[in-house]
Amino acid sequence: MSNTAQEILDAVGGPDNITHFTHCATRLRFELRDASVIDKDTVEAIDGVLGAVPQSGDRYQIVIGGAVQSVFDEINNLPSMKSGAAASNDDVKAAARAKARGKNAIVDAFFEYLSDSFRPLLPVLLGASLILAFLAVLDSVGFVDTRADTIPAWLGYVNSMWRAVFYFLPAMVAYNASKKLNIDPWVGTAVILSLLTPNFIGLSNASSFAETTCEQTALGTQQCVTQIASLEPLLSAFPILNKIDFWLPLIGRVTFPHSISLQLADYGGQVFVPLLMVPLLALVYKGLKQIIPSNVQMVFVPFFSFIVIMPITAFLIGPLSIWIGNGLGGGLAWLNGHAPIVFAIIIPIIYPFLVPLGLHWPLNALQLANIASTGSDFIQGPMGAWNFACFGATAGVLFLSIRDRDTDMRQTASGALAAGLFGGISEPSLYGIHLRFKRIYPLMLTGCVVGGLVIGIGGGATTNTFVFTSLLTIPVFTPKAVYGLGVAAAFITAFLMVALFDYRTKEQKAEARAKKEAAKVGVSATPAPDALAPAPAPAAEAAPAPAFSDEAKADLTLSAPMEGELIALSDVADEAFSAGALGPGIAVSPAAGAVVVAPCDGKVSVAFPTGHAYGIKSASGVQVLIHIGMDTVKLEGKGFTPHVAKGDVVRRGDVLAEVDWDVIREAGYDTITPMVVTNKKKFGAITPAAPGPVTIGQTVVTVAPKEA
Repeated sequence: MSNTAQEILDAVGGPDNITHFTHCATRLRFELRDASVIDKDTVEAIDGVLGAVPQSGDRYQIVIGGAVQSVFDEINNLPSMKSGAAASNDDVKAAARAKARGKNAIVDAFFEYLSDSFRPLLPVLLGASLILAFLAVLDSVGFVDTRADTIPAWLGYVNSMWRAVFYFLPAMVAYNASKKLNIDPWVGTAVILSLLTPNFIGLSNASSFAETTCEQTALGTQQCVTQIASLEPLLSAFPILNKIDFWLPLIGRVTFPHSISLQLADYGGQVFVPLLMVPLLALVYKGLKQIIPSNVQMVFVPFFSFIVIMPITAFLIGPLSIWIGNGLGGGLAWLNGHAPIVFAIIIPIIYPFLVPLGLHWPLNALQLANIASTGSDFIQGPMGAWNFACFGATAGVLFLSIRDRDTDMRQTASGALAAGLFGGISEPSLYGIHLRFKRIYPLMLTGCVVGGLVIGIGGGATTNTFVFTSLLTIPVFTPKAVYGLGVAAAFITAFLMVALFDYRTKEQKAEARAKKEAAKVGVSATPAPDALAPAPAPAAEAAPAPAFSDEAKADLTLSAPMEGELIALSDVADEAFSAGALGPGIAVSPAAGAVVVAPCDGKVSVAFPTGHAYGIKSASGVQVLIHIGMDTVKLEGKGFTPHVAKGDVVRRGDVLAEVDWDVIREAGYDTITPMVVTNKKKFGAITPAAPGPVTIGQTVVTVAPKEA
């Protein structure tokens, strides 16, 4: 991977162009001084890179997959990275603010805050979900009843293993969120842990605290409130307070309270609490650092932060977070209860659009809130239809890449499919394939609809924990048959849609073939003597390369490479040429006995061993590719007599090769010979001549210089 690390660093402009560098579960994430220097094709051609994702401003993401951590470490360990100066957090923020525009800056910051609060937790969440999947398998085969009132001690211990992650998830989120907002992460963690201590939880015990009262809610759960302090003495001293009332949004008229009451709840797994608490803590923490002398900040900044934020979290933010979570969950539960089929279709349809933007985190947080408040979640079941439709589409791409012998795509698709089916991770598929070939989306959405429809007709699927939807976690869902049938339908439908209708447009298929052909043409080797084809004339080794005249250096015209009938490039049967994927130009149907000649003064940059294709860089800088016939590489040199080798200097009209056109025709191949300009981006308009008879020396392509 060391070459990969260096190539990525070079591709993004080196360490001096990087202002901030981090990674997520599958992607390297860069904030750059200037992202315009990056060539996307160059990045995606690097070994180990699944895809590149330019973002707003000068942010850039490079998709690596499961090896992202090692690539990240190797880039950081490169000598040039160690010696480079890192920008401060303030510099990074200032640059980000300067690049942002209007409301987008707030929206981007919000979702980046959500993403960075959850992102580092994906490995532990995945690990915990697999423990649960293991228990679900044991339960499904009858080895143990995980729902029994009395369970064996070993099961109790294993339950503590996965519950450690989900119960203390709020503390982990608080730690990451605090780091994101550049405050001491342990302060934010301590605030949340104060709600998870036995002391706080013990306040719900009405037999131990006379001030605590509990009642059953409409959902069948127990709601407890404890009276922390009575305000009766204050009301007696100031009777006018009894006449004061005020209005609160969503609540209505509220009179002055007679006591300070604390609504109690089990905050284990409640991720909305830290997400709302940490921004407020950041304001208080940074404000305290402004007014408290630096020599005592270590003691008094955390102290006053606790004094202010811990009560606010317990009395206000905690109950508000549960209210928000219950409200959102209740709304979706209503839709799921009244229109389960609609709900089961909507969820998998929106996820393919939410995940690339990072907008899926609120729904993930809601899933965790549902589990924390009710013990189960109904969103992840339909969500599984999206994931398996995603993986099915990737399987379809893999099938086509094997059929087409596309090595690069086969490697990308196989790695992405393995990460999806066994890890439940969609990013390698999404960023490595789907977002590069937008035709996949409607095909994949068909799988989402079919999978969601099956789950909806079956009455939905629930789970009692947060899991990554993979093959290994199917037993976690209830009913397993409905969920399994739904995700199988999503996978198979998406696979068949991609396999039958392809994931590429006509132009993309032509471009893929063009890249393969260009790679073949780019092989530089001296042709081996062929029993049926004479060896090319050797170049004079001692002769110095002649200099080009000023006229040749200024000449931007190309002559006909042979005598025959000039035809439009769009009429060539091979889409790689007709679609212009290799560049603009012309094609010639050769006359009998025609020889192939140089269309300009220049140097031979490519001489294919089989003699069927030549590349020339003209004295004026135009890169020309001449491909003699269609699919003639399969003749393995038969019928071709090369006259030049790579590195030879040629003049306009010099013979490049003699061709036995009858050999080509008898083998069943087309003799049409395209000539294209492969570096069109360096020039202006490229104008081909009109179709018709053409002779050697006649101008057939005119290239205009690029405007300044």
